[in-house]
Amino acid sequence: MRAIQPIAELDLAFSLFCLRHRFNRQVARISKVISRTGDGHLYLLLGLLTWWLDSPRFLQAGLLAFSIHLPIYWLAKNSFRRRRPKELCEFLTCFITPSDRYSLPSGHTAAAFLMATLIGQFYPEFYLLALCWATLIGLSRILLGVHFMTDVLIGALLGMACAHIALSLLT
Repeated sequence: MRAIQPIAELDLAFSLFCLRHRFNRQVARISKVISRTGDGHLYLLLGLLTWWLDSPRFLQAGLLAFSIHLPIYWLAKNSFRRRRPKELCEFLTCFITPSDRYSLPSGHTAAAFLMATLIGQFYPEFYLLALCWATLIGLSRILLGVHFMTDVLIGALLGMACAHIALSLLT
């Protein structure tokens, strides 16, 4: 446990840096909008749109990737049971109510990177845009006070890994 203490301290310091400045309320307003794009509605719309306009492959890959991702995400959340930033430091502000109790991994970030990876595979011309969008979703979760930096990094890795597993199973 002592081996991860420096990481936990860095996480807390980064959260304090992100949340204890005089512009945090303005940044939170923008972050809420960005974070909302990762709530899931856009993913379904994108999958259905590509199915209708292009082919069912993107939708199939997305459904398979999410069916791999969701059980792993749920198991990780309930195994690690990492408390959210506000619970660990009373000086931190949380600008939204999280949808679940624990913070590791970030589900919004995992889903966004899963989608960005699929977009990169099927529509490489939009990969950089999708990657920037996924990164902004992860950053927004930190700036809203519901995740630590490592929650977001692990979420990003989880999302990319699930997308790659789904893609390899479909080929």
